[in-house]
Amino acid sequence: MSRSCCGRVTRPLAAQSNEHLRTFGQIDLRLWRLTRQPFEALDGAGARQHGTRYSSAGKPVVSFASEAGLAVLVAMRYLPHDRSQWPDDFRLGWLETDCEVEPIPVSSNEADIRDWVDQWLDSKRSLLAVIESKVLPEGNVVLFNPLYKSAPGLEAMSYRPFSFEECLHTPPMLDTYRRT
Repeated sequence: MSRSCCGRVTRPLAAQSNEHLRTFGQIDLRLWRLTRQPFEALDGAGARQHGTRYSSAGKPVVSFASEAGLAVLVAMRYLPHDRSQWPDDFRLGWLETDCEVEPIPVSSNEADIRDWVDQWLDSKRSLLAVIESKVLPEGNVVLFNPLYKSAPGLEAMSYRPFSFEECLHTPPMLDTYRRT
């Protein structure tokens, strides 16, 4: 059990349907993040400097995924093609919370989404906003506003080392399946 950003005690989470994230409201959820060790801070510094798919440069925001696998898949899209150049200091982190999640309006125009997110970040009206993932529509990207009033009170994330090398090893049954 841990204390949430909203002050209530939360219980460890079981697998949940993504449908919970698609509605506005207060729910228990686990947020996932794959990051490199030097960038674990939940301060949005990287987004402030470079921007994100959903926010403009100059706006601090931290992106989470609704599932661990989605966090890994998104991170893989930004790795160099040459696996020998992949960093070896990745950490898979998770955070449990029961805060309200504000839905980001659906739009086919990414500039409209970015404008909405920028206004949301500036307004500081909620800690979390959610949008369906463009990488895996069955999952969600959950944006965290580090400037929201209760953000500093969040407990530290739990992290474990993550190795792409271990994750992407050759499956033991690969040759068997190739023969069939």
